[in-house]
Amino acid sequence: MKKQSLFLTSLLFVGGLVLTSMTIVRTNQEKPWVAPKKYQKLENPVANAKDEERIGRILYIKHCKSCHGNKGHGDGTKAASLDTKVPDFASDAFKKDTDGSLFYKTTFGREDMPSFEKKIPDDADRWWVVNYIKTLAK
Repeated sequence: MKKQSLFLTSLLFVGGLVLTSMTIVRTNQEKPWVAPKKYQKLENPVANAKDEERIGRILYIKHCKSCHGNKGHGDGTKAASLDTKVPDFASDAFKKDTDGSLFYKTTFGREDMPSFEKKIPDDADRWWVVNYIKTLAK
C-alpha cells in the first residue's frame, strides 16, 4: 500500500510539472513582444540606401534563415524544434513593427530568438538585416 501511495504521489507530481511547463510555453508564445518606446521611434539610418554589397541578405542567410526560412515565413529547418512560434514576416502583426522595433528585437532577442549584439556587432549591419527582412514581408 505504501509503494502504491508513493507511486501515485510521484505520478501526480510529474504530471503537475508537465502541465505547468506546457502552460509556461503557451503563455510565452502568446505574449506580445513590444520593443521599448525609444526603440520604436528609432530611425533607420540606412532606410533609403541601396545595399550594394547585399550585406542584409548575406547576414540573414547566415544567422536567420535556419529559423525564419528562405522567405521569412517562420518555416526554417530549426523552427519546429523551438518552444516559441517563429513569426511570419508577411503577417499583418509583423508588418506593423517599426524599423526601430525590428532593430531592437534583432539586437537583444528574447526566449528562443537569440541576441545578435555580439554575433553581428556592427549596428549598421543589423540595420541592413532589418531592411532585408522587410523585403521578405511583402
